[in-house]
Amino acid sequence: MSKAENNQLRTNLPTSMHPIFLKFCYFTMALFLLSCGNDKKEQSSSDAAAKETSTPTQTATTSTKTILCFGDSITAGYGLDDTEDAFPGLLQEKIDSLNLEYTVINSGLSGETTAGGRSRIDWVLNQSIDIFLLELGANDGLRGVPLSETRANLQAIIDMVQEKSPTTTIILAGMQLPPNMGQEYTTEFKQLFVDIAKNNGIAFIPFILENVGGIADLNQSDGIHPTEEGHKIVANTVWEVLKPML
Repeated sequence: MSKAENNQLRTNLPTSMHPIFLKFCYFTMALFLLSCGNDKKEQSSSDAAAKETSTPTQTATTSTKTILCFGDSITAGYGLDDTEDAFPGLLQEKIDSLNLEYTVINSGLSGETTAGGRSRIDWVLNQSIDIFLLELGANDGLRGVPLSETRANLQAIIDMVQEKSPTTTIILAGMQLPPNMGQEYTTEFKQLFVDIAKNNGIAFIPFILENVGGIADLNQSDGIHPTEEGHKIVANTVWEVLKPML
């Protein structure tokens, strides 16, 4: 269309129609552009959704379970050059050799009594524990702590573990005292571990220092704490009860 014809068309339109006509043109153009933009956005969203559906997310998971050894200097490996030579570390070696998915945690504290263990058990239970080995009481016996107190503390620890984690398997390690503590006291001390294990229906190691306690060559100069060779025997004693659980 020539410039003259275009001017003629505009002249023939009513003056009042010019603004309306222009607004209508602008509105139509804006609607067209917006529609194209939405089509592109919807297409991009569809492509992203299709891509996400065709490529599922891979989530890494671990199945390692925890064995926690909660005890005193025997568990801690007192007097050894390397605490990994204590029986918890030796248990880990046995487990690794069988390619079992378990991690052994050494939560032993030298000098720990049942009262001390009871006071720190809440903090220890702030983690997932599958098997809980309780090895406490020797220091109570050597200090002549009333048996009723030792019994109550051990029971409280067991109760706390069962309340916090009902699925955790508990193993109680029994202890015996040298005869110089008195016949009546040593006999009752030995029996209290038997009674606790039976009353709670938990796994039991009658004497964790079996074939080690009282044997000079397997103990350090204090006659109480096992040497590296002694800990190997202790680890075997514990393994007899632990292995079937794994």
